[in-house]
Amino acid sequence: MDFQFDATADGRRLKFLNVIDEHSRLCLAIRVGRRCRAKDVVAVLEELTSLYPAPAFIRSDNGPEFIAQALRDWCEASGTTTTAYIEPGSPWENGFVESFNGRFRDEFLNTELFTTAPEAQILADRWRWEYNSLRPHSALQGRTPLEAAQQGVAA
Repeated sequence: MDFQFDATADGRRLKFLNVIDEHSRLCLAIRVGRRCRAKDVVAVLEELTSLYPAPAFIRSDNGPEFIAQALRDWCEASGTTTTAYIEPGSPWENGFVESFNGRFRDEFLNTELFTTAPEAQILADRWRWEYNSLRPHSALQGRTPLEAAQQGVAA
């Protein structure tokens, strides 16, 4: 998981929470809001674990939303998930999401002008669908993230 930031046309901040599966490169979620607190991160994880098995670990940086007690409580309650924080100043330790973030910035955030947060969410959902369904990845032997996830292929 990681955050990226942008703004609407009026200069108000947008915060994007990106959640990536490290094995299939599937973008599980992009959540857009003016802010995102630990309880919002937990809500996204709750939604995702209603669709997919809970992960063994969640890799993220040490941002306040990710080290908050709410997230640690959620991990403990899951019985299977732990946190895997990267060292401060070491983005290469979260390489899959950093690679995704670079694409997301270049291909989406730098090309769109948003007027509202809901509009940004709709456009991000569309971009996520294209990324997962239409774009083959060399690290996945030419498969899309969706194909890799469906085949249970680890990268």
